[in-house]
This record gives sequence, C-alpha cells and structure tokens, in this order.
Amino acid sequence: MEIPAPPPAPVDASIEAPIGPHPRPRTARRARFRERPVRWTLGFLFRLLCAPLILLDELVRPLYRPLIARLAALKIMHAFERWIAARSVWTILVLLAVPYATIEPLKFVALLWIAGGWPKAGTALFLIAYLLSFVIIERIYSAGRAKLMTLPWMAWVILTLATLRDRVVAALRLDRLKASLRRAARDLRRRLALLFR
Repeated sequence: MEIPAPPPAPVDASIEAPIGPHPRPRTARRARFRERPVRWTLGFLFRLLCAPLILLDELVRPLYRPLIARLAALKIMHAFERWIAARSVWTILVLLAVPYATIEPLKFVALLWIAGGWPKAGTALFLIAYLLSFVIIERIYSAGRAKLMTLPWMAWVILTLATLRDRVVAALRLDRLKASLRRAARDLRRRLALLFR
C-alpha cells in the first residue's frame, strides 16, 4: 500500500517571487550605496580618477607595442620575471610600488609642461615615462600578478581596473581607434625605413 505524498505547503503571498524582469542594475547600485556609502563613494572616485589614465594608456600602447614585444623576448627580461615570480607577495608589491610612485607622476608633470607652453619637452618626458612604465611596471606586474591576486584588496584593484578598462574601450570604441593608430605607426615606420635607406 502506497503512502500518499503530503500536500504542498501553502505559499505565503508576501514572500512569493516577483513576476516580471529582475531588478535593474541601478537598483542594485542604490542598495550597495545605502549599505556602505563611504566605500561606494571611494570606489566611484577611484574609477573616476583611473578612467582618463586608462584612456591615455590605451591610446599610447599601440605605438610602443613592437618595442615592448622585443624587450619582453630578451633573455634578461625572462630572468628578471622569474626572479620576481620567486619573491613573496609583499616584496612584489614593494617592487611594483617604487617605480609606480616615481614614474607615474612624471606623466602628470609632462602634461603640465605641455599645457604650460613647453610642448617638445613635455611630449618627450611623456613618451619616456610611458616607455619606462610599459617596460618596468608591466614586467613586474605580469610576473607577480598571480601572487598579488592573493591579497583581497589588491585583487579588487586589479579586477576593478580590468572592468573599467573594458568599459572605457567599449564605450569609446577604442578598438577601432587603436587599429587606425597601429596602421599609422606601421606607415610611419615604413616611411622612416625608406628615408634612411
């Protein structure tokens, strides 16, 4: 003889799932703001300050890409990256912070020089600062990224910057602009090669 299954429990209408679309992302953002307004505001300011730097970085990167690829292929760079990867997370953080704290302000100084009426010196400083940034900071970061991600706050910074970069690139359609800059750089290199033959 089979035992009948118990009848389903009555559903309380107050806890029933809402019918219709899921809550909008804005509603979720407002809820996060209400829960932690200081943390939300600091995160917003961090994104706001980083967006122009990411934009500049994405625009200048195609000009340096061939040089960076050649430098990254050098045996000394591979040895340097292996050495960094073998360090502790805090050592990697210091190795990353020291050049970052010295090179990044040079970019702002270069922009001030350009705005102050010294365009040649400002442009030269800007290009040198970016080159040093790409060569030194990116090598340290790429070698130590896995260990840096073990620090929760550093993982938040890395993931936030990656998300922000993707949003800036998508919103401003920078992929098209970067492709045209790459073509212009190739043409410029070709013309210079023909000039110096």
